[in-house]
Amino acid sequence: MLTLQNISYTHPNKDLLFSSIHLTVNKHEKTALIGNNGTGKSTLLKIIANELQPSGGQICVEAEPYFVPQIFGQYNHLSIAQALRIEDKLNALKAILNGDTSGENFNLLNDDWTLEDRCNEALNNWQLNKTDLSQKMETLSGGQKTKVFLAGISIHQPKLILLDEPSNHLDIPGRHLLYDFIQSTKSTLMVVSHDRKLLNLSDTVCELSKHGIKVYGGNYDFYAEQKQTENNALNQDIQSKEKALRKAREKERETLERQQKSDSRGKGKQEKAGVARILMNTLRNNAENSTSKLKSIHAEKIGGISQDLQDLRAALPGIDKMKFGLDHSTLHKGKILCAATAINFAYDKPLWTKNLSFQITSGERIALKGRNGSGKTTLINLIAGNLKPQTGTVYRAENKSVYIDQDYSLLDNKLNVYEQAQQFNASALREHEIKIRLNRFLFTKDDWDKPCRVLSGGERMRLLLCCLTINSKSPDMILLDEPTNNLDIQHVEILTAAVNEYQGTIIVVSHDETFLSQINIERTFELL
Repeated sequence: MLTLQNISYTHPNKDLLFSSIHLTVNKHEKTALIGNNGTGKSTLLKIIANELQPSGGQICVEAEPYFVPQIFGQYNHLSIAQALRIEDKLNALKAILNGDTSGENFNLLNDDWTLEDRCNEALNNWQLNKTDLSQKMETLSGGQKTKVFLAGISIHQPKLILLDEPSNHLDIPGRHLLYDFIQSTKSTLMVVSHDRKLLNLSDTVCELSKHGIKVYGGNYDFYAEQKQTENNALNQDIQSKEKALRKAREKERETLERQQKSDSRGKGKQEKAGVARILMNTLRNNAENSTSKLKSIHAEKIGGISQDLQDLRAALPGIDKMKFGLDHSTLHKGKILCAATAINFAYDKPLWTKNLSFQITSGERIALKGRNGSGKTTLINLIAGNLKPQTGTVYRAENKSVYIDQDYSLLDNKLNVYEQAQQFNASALREHEIKIRLNRFLFTKDDWDKPCRVLSGGERMRLLLCCLTINSKSPDMILLDEPTNNLDIQHVEILTAAVNEYQGTIIVVSHDETFLSQINIERTFELL
């Protein structure tokens, strides 16, 4: 169905993104493409979809691909029919039904008499029941835009489907529709995603990195097992190299000490024997040359082992290299932090059919769930104090809370990485101490001057976690609004580990069921 041979891509600024990509996807195969942010997953999908041209290599595709993109802003000015590339056919069908039987209309329609029925059925299947095909894309939410393109699959009935983060903006019912579709379809699929439930529906996992593509013949759980085996072997290699480096340094020290003692004894004997000064100088020079040669041999050996060790450590997953160090809330468990009595909020009309009353106590882990548009983000802002209810009252005990949205917009895009960390430095840490903290969160000296505006979702998340450790007082409550949406799998795992290390109150809005299960949610608010 799809063959990639030696594909490479270079950015317009001449930076090489990837090269030597070889991959074969068979008919009816469901292939997941994973990799860290910035490795080029979306770019590779666009190349296969013929939206970008590769810098080199060949692509063989047996059927025209149907592409569901991750970002939809470029379609905002179009109607749904235009975005789905069916407007001309629909207009031709309507013209024929209204009596215009010109050859041009019949050519455009190409005997697709069921098009309008398929459109309505497909939109209804994806919960877009009252959506008009003439409606502008800009009027839709992110989840609705995704569903429009997913509905396009039933309309066009392609044999090869390319999906770029299709579950990102979907609520849980929408995700379950997507999972059902992936399980039942006979089309060939290639999916870029960090949704581990979705990835477990694949037949093959392909990992894209700067070294190319590595294929794992199984679903995500199989891939994770294989990676764990590889990482265990890598950690053993690192321990082995560390041991070899210690031995090499001990050997160097012992050899040089023996050489110095030998030179000292030889010099004493020569002085006693009355050796001439000129000969003494020659012997001393020979001894120094011998010592220098020994140092050079050992330095070369130690340097080689050190480089090997550095290369091995660089290959470690980010989570294995990080040290979190988040402080815990000092509040006693069970203290009432927030109490809402009969609250509601309205934009055009009240969000909730019944007013909400609840209590949140210190140390709880709570998930807010509900369909797109059910008011989850509004509720989390009411709890945080960023909004006031239009009905009812909210009591908030004195506490320190941090609200983290999916864009990590607590960060200031006008600052660089070091300046941003310094903004949180309420405890007057010295410059070198801040840089040590940044290093713990994988920001090396090459990153310190990098503007925050160019950071990926994962880098923004790491920097914000780092800033929370720099702050003088850890938050009592962390509110997370779709925190995994813009993260690759590695950074989802980093966030999961950080949340699990933190001992305080967690309130989270997320459709990622795997993430919710791994951070040990104790209570769920379901918004209707």
